[in-house]
Amino acid sequence: MLPIIIISIFLFRFITVPGSLAPYTKLFRPFIWAFAIAYILNPLLCYVESKFKLKRIWSILIVYIFLLLFVTLIITILAPKIVIGLRNLFKEIPNYIKITEEYFNTHTLNFGILDRFGVTDYLYENLANIIDQITATLNPLLNKTIVQLIDITSAITSSLMNFLMGLVISIYMLYDKELFKKQTKALMYSLFPQEKAENIISIGRESNEVFSSYLIGKIIDSTIIGILCFIGLAMLRTPYALVLSTIVGVTNMIPYFGPFIGMIPATVITLFYSPIKALWVLIFIFLLQQFDGLYLGPKILGMHVGLSPFWIITAVLFGGGLAGVMGMLLAVPIAAVIKTMLQKYIDAKLTAKNIKL
Repeated sequence: MLPIIIISIFLFRFITVPGSLAPYTKLFRPFIWAFAIAYILNPLLCYVESKFKLKRIWSILIVYIFLLLFVTLIITILAPKIVIGLRNLFKEIPNYIKITEEYFNTHTLNFGILDRFGVTDYLYENLANIIDQITATLNPLLNKTIVQLIDITSAITSSLMNFLMGLVISIYMLYDKELFKKQTKALMYSLFPQEKAENIISIGRESNEVFSSYLIGKIIDSTIIGILCFIGLAMLRTPYALVLSTIVGVTNMIPYFGPFIGMIPATVITLFYSPIKALWVLIFIFLLQQFDGLYLGPKILGMHVGLSPFWIITAVLFGGGLAGVMGMLLAVPIAAVIKTMLQKYIDAKLTAKNIKL
């Protein structure tokens, strides 16, 4: 069932919906939210039920109280500080340009470093023009970015109702999840021969284990990394520590490339305040990512997706090219599922031909 849903989401991402049907596609958004919420909360629900031996309704109540407390924490405490930090950061960009110019004049031109290359006269003559061009390029970009932030804020506001409706629907999904499983099995057996239906159900079960273990584990892992990063940046007295650690935590969800993507903004922004401190920030985040890759990540995930680094990188690149950030996040578990299905097919064919490799 899960692979079908994932494939449907990807198809929905690429198929152009006619204008007359576009309003009707909005009807599915609460159900997408509901499935996502239920899927993420299901492991926690299973843990509460097995640990405290409570009835389903009481376990759901505990899980959703925890969810609401978490969402309230994000909305009332963290989100405003992140927004204020981003706004101040955008305001500081012109000052960063000025600092860069002053640093360039002090440490490069005044020491005659570029005289050796014979380009000093050229730079003196054209430096003002170059700076004006950079400023002229950045101003529209900043204005566009601000407009995009406003659009994003509007989109978040408009999605709030879909989220709340999805939240309610997800309760019923979790409460009747055994019924949905039974109905799905009945549908498979009614549409396909018994052996094929059993294979489809088996693939769905394995896919669910891969997705659940990987996605839930990655969320927990990235949250811990974000918190540790914030503590470290705060101890280093890095400006915009909350914003930068949030970027590090979010980008950490992307395998291989994410840690380096998150490292760049933190280092570059700190560089404007203190090159020495920027070096310490770079070293700290690098060591933090090594700790995550070598110990924390494997410890939390508790499994390997069965893919070599080459195929993981390939999957992330293809996923990013096809579906952007969401494709990069889902690329690894999807590739793991495809690899499992392909391996079973190859093993079956080799067994039928009595070939051993």
